[in-house]
Amino acid sequence: MASSFEKRVKRHVSGRLHDFFVIIAPELEHLCHQELAAAPDISGAPGLAPGGVAFQGKLYDGYIANLYLRTATRVLMRVGEVGADSFSRMGKKLSEIPWELYLPFDAARRFHITTHHCRLYHKDAIAGVLEDSIQSRMSRLSHNDGTENATVISQRILLRGVDDRFQISVDSSGDLLHKRGLKTRGGRAPVRETLAAAVLMLAGYTGQEPLINPLCGSGTFAIEAALMGRNIPPGWFRSFAFMNWPGFSPSQWRHIRDAAEHKFHPVSQPIFASDKSLDACQALQELTDAHEMLQGVQIVQRDFFDLNPSDVTHQAGLVVINPPYGKRMGSRRESRILIQDMMCKLKSDYRGWRFVMIVPERSDIRDGLSGWKYYPVYHGGLRLELLIGKL
Repeated sequence: MASSFEKRVKRHVSGRLHDFFVIIAPELEHLCHQELAAAPDISGAPGLAPGGVAFQGKLYDGYIANLYLRTATRVLMRVGEVGADSFSRMGKKLSEIPWELYLPFDAARRFHITTHHCRLYHKDAIAGVLEDSIQSRMSRLSHNDGTENATVISQRILLRGVDDRFQISVDSSGDLLHKRGLKTRGGRAPVRETLAAAVLMLAGYTGQEPLINPLCGSGTFAIEAALMGRNIPPGWFRSFAFMNWPGFSPSQWRHIRDAAEHKFHPVSQPIFASDKSLDACQALQELTDAHEMLQGVQIVQRDFFDLNPSDVTHQAGLVVINPPYGKRMGSRRESRILIQDMMCKLKSDYRGWRFVMIVPERSDIRDGLSGWKYYPVYHGGLRLELLIGKL
């Protein structure tokens, strides 16, 4: 028989609709909106909002969003909104939120506070009121049985204030979603997995064509292509913060994963990664050897200018290039010369191939080109562009 606490969790958390907000990197919002609209069984229609995508759904919809979204940064669940112009009023209102239904009792709580046009703006003071309100309620009403969790659980809580109205959310993701649970080390200035997935989407990659990723570094593009090509959700190999929540349903989670696994399929076309760095190639090989689902990725140590696509396949496909730029390259002139040399190589050896290249914003490479597309992106604090076209 379910306890009174379990009944409260079901009635107020797992059994009702919630407002979710997906945080997304700048310029990628529309892609994540498309992903969410296509995600299986999401009950609420998504809507674009500043900095992300909002949708309404039940708790398991949050599970699905975390598991499937390739371009998302975090998935937040709204738990309340209060109006306050004094700390005493804020504390009273915050203590009315049923925190014990949302948070694990023994979690190490971390706060992220932002305010705009609010009388209460001191972040440390607001965090202190929030912590005191949660602790006070948890101490009075928690269902804790006296046992301690041997694993330290961390829970991120976000409070955003605008014009003395404060919106409170809990982070359902935990680690940032670009952390797929696969890599244990990265390369020099690695592209985040979320950006790599966005690049492949913008380039129209479907997994039904060959892909070559020279200058692969830590192999982010090749790995993302393998996951997309096999229809493996990006969150398949990792855990999430919501798995520690009182309302988490292991049976629902198993059902969602089983449904996803039934849609896996083999990679139908070559995914080829190369780099002139032996260490980079060895690290990527170790990663693919450790995960059977990634073993369709072919890895060879080779300089970009010594590689010919006919060595890999005689079918045209997509070539993805992230050349050195900024501090990785040296001067702007050196970077420009390298990119121009790469474009000459592509035009010579990759005729009929589609390509995508990350280049500095307003790069001189634009000169004399027409019919190719440019998309703004951010990487490592730099504003860059994707150059997408056909050779």
